[in-house]
Amino acid sequence: MSEASTPNTPEEKPASAAVNSTATPPAKTPGKGGGTGLAAFALLVGLAGAGAGGWSLWQLQQIQGREQQQSADLQRTRDDSAKKVDELAQRLDSRLSALPSAAELDERRRLLANVQSDQQRMSQRLESVLDGTRQDWRLDEAEHLLRLATLRLSALQDVTSAEALVQTADEILRDQDDPAAFGAREQLSRSLEALRTTERPDRVGLFLQLGALREQAATLNPLAPSLDGQGDVLSELAAENDGSAWWSDWLKDLSQYFRIEFDADRNVRPLLSGQSLSQVRLSLSLALEQAQWAALHGQAGVYRQSLKQAEDILDAHFNLDNPDSRALRQRFSELADARVEVKVPDLSESLDALQAYLQRKHAQRRQGAAAAGEAQ
Repeated sequence: MSEASTPNTPEEKPASAAVNSTATPPAKTPGKGGGTGLAAFALLVGLAGAGAGGWSLWQLQQIQGREQQQSADLQRTRDDSAKKVDELAQRLDSRLSALPSAAELDERRRLLANVQSDQQRMSQRLESVLDGTRQDWRLDEAEHLLRLATLRLSALQDVTSAEALVQTADEILRDQDDPAAFGAREQLSRSLEALRTTERPDRVGLFLQLGALREQAATLNPLAPSLDGQGDVLSELAAENDGSAWWSDWLKDLSQYFRIEFDADRNVRPLLSGQSLSQVRLSLSLALEQAQWAALHGQAGVYRQSLKQAEDILDAHFNLDNPDSRALRQRFSELADARVEVKVPDLSESLDALQAYLQRKHAQRRQGAAAAGEAQ
């Protein structure tokens, strides 16, 4: 191909063509505008892809940074754990080195077994001693109750209290459950039956009755003597007049204070003054109080003597025509026949049997303690 036929480039266009193009602009074709829009869209897509790629690259860098940080943290944690494991291993080694050996452990185990056996043996001995002490206390209590029952019978003749005390002592021996106590319990049963069949007077009721009589005696008043005016001189002189004169009235009034009797068949007691009456009442109250004491303590002689003394005081200083004095005198006579003394049984044999049982019990316990000491 020759140079004449070489196509013309835009730069090599002739001047005429250039003049023509400037003079008349060419008309726009529809195909050229669509290519421009497509190029702009392709540019946008390229820009979006570039942005997405940049964002993905940034995210990737962030993830890599976090992974590196986590790796560094994990490494530090591993290092710390390794250090702690090393410290624990050193501590464990030091503790293991401080532990005794197998021979020392066996020796300590043997010593512990010996200590436990000794402790068990001491506990058994302590329990036996305490048990024996409780039994001794209970037996001593039974002896004390029996002594108290004997004292109540001898001093107060209190059969009810003595029976309760002996019953309690028998219950203590029953709780011991000892065949050796059979003899003592047998004697206590005899004493109990003797107490149950003993007569029991109502001393408290008699004491209260005498107290009520004391209150009545404290309010007892003497009765003024009254004489029937039959045959006396003043009455005869007053009867001679017709009653119209002053002399007759005067004699009648005077006859109430002065009487002359030549054939009197009974003694006329003078009226007691205030002080004398108080002394008589006090004497009567003391006699009744002494009778109360004698009734409560079972002293029959003192009781009857006191009531006789009260009757004598009443007869000597009070007029029996008074209904109160007469009723009080009758009650003294009735109460004088009351029984205040009883024949109480003797508890000395029961006390002796219980003391003999206690002596045998103590001797057996001392022998057992001595045998245990020799065995050890």
